Amino acid sequence: MLREMIVVEGKDDTTAVQRAVSADTIETGGSAIGEDVLRRIELAQARRGVIILTDPDAPGERIRKIVAERVPGCKHAFLTKDEARGRRGIGVEHASDDAIRRALDGVRSPESDSGELGEIEWSDLLTTGLIVQPSSARRRERMGELLGIGYANGKQFYKRCLMFRITRLEFLTALEQLEREGL
Repeated sequence: MLREMIVVEGKDDTTAVQRAVSADTIETGGSAIGEDVLRRIELAQARRGVIILTDPDAPGERIRKIVAERVPGCKHAFLTKDEARGRRGIGVEHASDDAIRRALDGVRSPESDSGELGEIEWSDLLTTGLIVQPSSARRRERMGELLGIGYANGKQFYKRCLMFRITRLEFLTALEQLEREGL
């Protein structure tokens, strides 16, 4: 059984997570998160810790942001859009057991050590083509997969690099992989 409680969006997500791992979940009931749910998440964070695993889409990112702002110190697990793609859309409920386990194995914490070679700077995103260029969105999507921080627009990608203390070494290693893939 995972020590932390996993925040998901709904019942189908809980079913998928519990099929993949032994864990307790808290369901937000969608993006209109009630005060009672936020209080339960705060209590879970204080007693057991929390991992946020939401859908890799705009509503999922909105939920992640609301919870993370209200409950500091939450850990984050990310699925790629491809891993979460189903016949009826994108969501945790469509992910395979292996994809969910990989996401939880790659959990990121804002309290991680800053690591070697310092933090990423905004200019790093510009010089590596992760912003402003026609191919920037696709490059950021793949970098987010490689770094385990999910897809985000340029500003949010930069914030995630800082929040999860992505080191320059991690960034450069992922960038080399990106270049090897021809992106």
